[in-house]
Amino acid sequence: MHLGKSLGSTLATLLFMAAPMAAQLGGPALPEPARAAQGLIRQGKLEEALAIYQKALADSPDSPALHSATGTLLDLMGRSADAHAQFARAIDLAGTPEAKAQQERAMAMSYAFAGDCQSTVKYEQMTIAYWATREQDDPGNAFYQEGEMADEAARVCIDNGDLDAAGKWYKAGHDYGLKQPGITPVLRDLWEFRWEHAQARIAARRGDKAGAQQHVAAARAILDQDDQLAHGSGRGENQSQFIPYLTGYAALYLGDYKPAADDLAKANQNDPFVECLLGEAYEKLGEKDKAMECYRRAAATTAHNPPAAFARPFARKKLGE
Repeated sequence: MHLGKSLGSTLATLLFMAAPMAAQLGGPALPEPARAAQGLIRQGKLEEALAIYQKALADSPDSPALHSATGTLLDLMGRSADAHAQFARAIDLAGTPEAKAQQERAMAMSYAFAGDCQSTVKYEQMTIAYWATREQDDPGNAFYQEGEMADEAARVCIDNGDLDAAGKWYKAGHDYGLKQPGITPVLRDLWEFRWEHAQARIAARRGDKAGAQQHVAAARAILDQDDQLAHGSGRGENQSQFIPYLTGYAALYLGDYKPAADDLAKANQNDPFVECLLGEAYEKLGEKDKAMECYRRAAATTAHNPPAAFARPFARKKLGE
């Protein structure tokens, strides 16, 4: 897969650690007989886990949690069409507007595993529409979540090379977030930091070195002026840890592979998308063994979120699986 069309952002794990991801959605628990499958998934025994889910579905065909869990597993197995069908059933069975929105978000991630930016956007918009109904009763959460969903759609689009759509939705996420009534200074700075971070990556993807440097500098300046955002703890804080990812990402797309590898090695090594970026940098430097080790770690992810949606299929392809 060509670098310029394959790699994108990892904000869903990095910048968005404060919000629950699609794999951590609430809702009804799995039926007891199906829970053993979760341990098998963590062990990489996906076929065995699927057999358990299929048996459980035969006994509990109207369980939205079970259909959603089966869809997640099918995405990990690369069976996108089958996964979509499971999430569609989970949406149909959802008992409340909130539960339906949760399953629509999970469907958005399913399309992310298929590399389908526009369908991901479609389902994230459905989730945003739910949060719009909560603006009056829960404004402190609703606008934040709308921003999260828009940014989540954006990062799937940038991962798949649709830079125009990515820019549109990152800007929408920024604007949604800033609508929160009584927003705190640190949250305001968080949305500004995310927007600069996104613009830097988009500029790098376009080969615009000056633009990328400008937005990297702007992102750094926000952290320099807000120590709580840079080093604090809590929702959206401690963002200084994401600067090495940003500078490594920009360097990679601008063809500066040694600085890219150096900076990405300082980024979150538990993120499978970072591992893919680092693997690409090592490949460009001719360090194939290091690259393959990065891809092996990335391919082992069993998450159902934007970093995994790109990283697992990409890394497995690199490994010839």
